Amino acid sequence: MNYRYMDSPIGALLLAEQQGALCVIGFPSGKGRVMPEPDWTQQNGCCEEAVVQLQEYFAGARTVFDLTLAPTGTAFQLKVLDALLAIPFGETRSYADIATKIGRPKAVRAVGTANGRNPLPIVIPCHRVIGTNGSLTGFGGGLDTKAFLLNLEGVQGHQSSLFD
Repeated sequence: MNYRYMDSPIGALLLAEQQGALCVIGFPSGKGRVMPEPDWTQQNGCCEEAVVQLQEYFAGARTVFDLTLAPTGTAFQLKVLDALLAIPFGETRSYADIATKIGRPKAVRAVGTANGRNPLPIVIPCHRVIGTNGSLTGFGGGLDTKAFLLNLEGVQGHQSSLFD
């Protein structure tokens, strides 16, 4: 696996790819912080298209990503990630909405767990999943980062100290 870091408004993101497919986006802090594995190779030229598209996203010029992705997980987790990809830019869904979409309406907690294990946050938009009551819930990059991403997409009502 090759990796690099990219600067962003939410801090230095770790990007990792294997055979041209993006496998990991890691936040600089929080429970979503990812460190390179010992067998990974730092290669500053890797993940170029991901860097370009993420820069466009943060600049407000991109609403849909067009990247080759290689997320890992169980069959259930991958089904949840596919459902997340269907959430349009600037919209949110609840965990219950996702559970219903994948045909498992009682699996709300399992959907939350799968959402939390998303190896490609931002590109697979787990930040667009909120509580049924509209509240922000856990996020690997922290709630300030989640609020920042939602505000960037025009979803109102979520304050982030990252704007200060």
